[in-house]
Amino acid sequence: MTLHPTVASITARIVDRSRPTRSAYLQHLQAAANREPSMDRMGCANLAHAVAGIPLDDRFKVVTQRAPNIGIVTAYNDMLSAHSPLKNYPDLIKDEARKLGATAQVAGGVPAMCDGVTQGTSGMELSLFSRDVIAMATAVALSHDMFDAALLLGVCDKIVPGLLIGALQFGHLPTVFVPAGHMPSGLPNKEKARVREQAAQGLVGRDGLLDAELKSYHSPGTCTFYGTANSNQMLLEAMGLHVPGTAFVAPGGALRDELTRESARTVLGIVKSRRFAPIGQIVDERAIVNAMVALLATGGSTNHLIHWVAVAHSAGIVIDWNDFSDLSDVVPTLAHVYPNGSADVNQFQAAGGTGYIIRELLDAGFMHEDVLTVREGGIREFTREPALGEHPGVALPGVPLAWHEAGASKDDSIVRPVAAPFSPSGGLKLLQGNLGRSVIKTSSIPDDRHVIEAPARVFDSQEALHKAFKAGELDRDVVCVVRWQGPQANGMPELHKLTPPLAVLQGKGFKVALVTDGRMSGASGKVPAAIHVSPEAAAGGPLARVRDGDVIRLDAVTGQLQVLVPQAEWAARQTDTMPAALRQQNGIGMGRELFTGMRRHALTAEEGALSWM
Repeated sequence: MTLHPTVASITARIVDRSRPTRSAYLQHLQAAANREPSMDRMGCANLAHAVAGIPLDDRFKVVTQRAPNIGIVTAYNDMLSAHSPLKNYPDLIKDEARKLGATAQVAGGVPAMCDGVTQGTSGMELSLFSRDVIAMATAVALSHDMFDAALLLGVCDKIVPGLLIGALQFGHLPTVFVPAGHMPSGLPNKEKARVREQAAQGLVGRDGLLDAELKSYHSPGTCTFYGTANSNQMLLEAMGLHVPGTAFVAPGGALRDELTRESARTVLGIVKSRRFAPIGQIVDERAIVNAMVALLATGGSTNHLIHWVAVAHSAGIVIDWNDFSDLSDVVPTLAHVYPNGSADVNQFQAAGGTGYIIRELLDAGFMHEDVLTVREGGIREFTREPALGEHPGVALPGVPLAWHEAGASKDDSIVRPVAAPFSPSGGLKLLQGNLGRSVIKTSSIPDDRHVIEAPARVFDSQEALHKAFKAGELDRDVVCVVRWQGPQANGMPELHKLTPPLAVLQGKGFKVALVTDGRMSGASGKVPAAIHVSPEAAAGGPLARVRDGDVIRLDAVTGQLQVLVPQAEWAARQTDTMPAALRQQNGIGMGRELFTGMRRHALTAEEGALSWM
C-alpha cells in the first residue's frame, strides 16, 4: 500500500528538521556499539563485583563462556495495580535465558507512581517529573554496562515514557518492553463516572462512592479505561517494541507467562542472529510517526503530546504539536474505548485489539511498513494476536505460542475499518490564538460541545474551583480558567478531579469549558478542555492576563482559543505574576523540595516539559 501523502510529507519534514540531532545521536550509538565486549573492556575487580550476586552457573556463563547477559529494568511495586504482576517476571526471564544458554540480571528498579492514588493531592505535583526520574534511574541501571540486551518491565503513565527515554541513552542495546496486562472488567466506566458526578452534588455519600471505586479498581492489572497507561501499550505495539500482541493479555495466566518468556527469546534472538536492531535504530522518524498515528486513530491520551515529544528528543528526533495536528486532520478514528465510548479495554481486545488497528492503518497507508522492529518479520507481525494453540483467546498450557490474524471487527461499535471510521479525522486537535497554543481531546466530547463561548472565571488552583462549584457560583455558562498549573509553576499535575463538577454543570445544560496550563488525565473526557496551554502563566504566558468576565471562545472545529478582548486593551493589560505564597506552598511537602530544580529548568509542554536540558 502506498503511504498516504500527508503522512509521507509530515515524516519528510520531521526527518529534515531532525537531521543534525539524529545524525549526532546515531554517531553516538554506533560508537557504543563498536566497543569491545564488556568482558574484554572491564577491569577484573569491576567484573567480579558484577557477578558476585548471581548463581555460580550463571557466573560461569558470563565470565568463562561469555554468554549473552540481559539487563532487566523493572518498575515493580504493589502500590500500582498495573505493576504488581511484574513481581515474578524476572524469575521467568532468568529461567528462559538459562534454557537458551544466556543469563539475565535485574540491573535496577525504577519508581512507579500511581496517578490514581495521588490524583488531586500534593503528590500529583511529582507525577510529570517522575518520568524524568525514571529515565535517570533506567540510565543508572544500564550504566553497569554489563549487558548485551535489555528488557524493560513497565506499563503505566510516566513509567513507559521514562523507561523509553532512559533506554534510548543506551540506543546500541537490543531492547524489548514487557507489559503486564489489564484487570478484568469491573463496574462500567460510565457508571463509575455517574456515581462521581452524584457525589460531587452531594447525592451519594462517601460509602456509596467508595463502593463504586472499589468495584472499578478491583484486581491486579491496568485500569480498564483507555487512558495514558493503555495508550502506552498501543504506541509500543505500533513502534514494534513489544512481543506482538502482548499489550492487552490479562495477567496471571499461562498465555501471559509464555509471552513474558517470549520477550527473553525475542531479545536474545536479536543478539544471537547479530541482526542490527538496537532500540536506537528502531526508534527512528518513521516509528515515531507510526506511534503518533496509532494514538490519533484510537483517541489516545493527550499526555502523549508531551511524553512522545520527549521520547523523540531522546532519539535525536524533533516533533511538535503541528505534526500531531496535521496528522490528526487525515488519520481516521477507528476505536471507541472509554472515555471515547462505552467499551473498556477488555472489550477492545475482544473486538480486534491492537492487531486490528495496526493492520487497518498499514493497509490504508497511514503507517510506515518499512520499519525495523524487535521481530524479524517487521511491523506486519504486530497485526496478529497471540494464543496458546489454535484459537486466539484460548490458553492451553504446554502448547506452543502461535499468532493468528485479527480478522474482521468483532464489534463495530468498538473498532471499525478505515473504510467506515467513527470519524474521518483523529481524536486530538491543536488550538491556537491570543491565549497561546493548546490541545484538546475531541474524540470524547459531544458534537454539540466542540464550540464554547462564555465568560471566564479565573482560578489559581483546582481547590478554588471546587469551592466555587460547591457554593453554586458556577451555575451558568462559564469557561473556567485554572492557571499556575504548568511545569514551572507546580510540576503540571493532572486536574482529573475537576471532571465531575464540570460534567455536572454541563449536564445541567450550561455551556462549560476548562482552559488550563495544566494536564488532564488520559481518562478525562466529555467536558471541552483546552489543556497544556503554552507558554504557561508562571512564565508570563497569556493566561496570566485573563480576568473574570472576559469572554473566551474555544473552537475545536476551527482550532481557535481566543479571549475576545479588544486588541489594544489586551496588549496594554498587566500580566499577573504567580503569588509568592502559592509558589512557596507548591514547593514544600511530599518531597516537592527535591524537585525544585526540575521546576526551575523545565521546558514548555510542547517541548516535552524536559527537565534535564
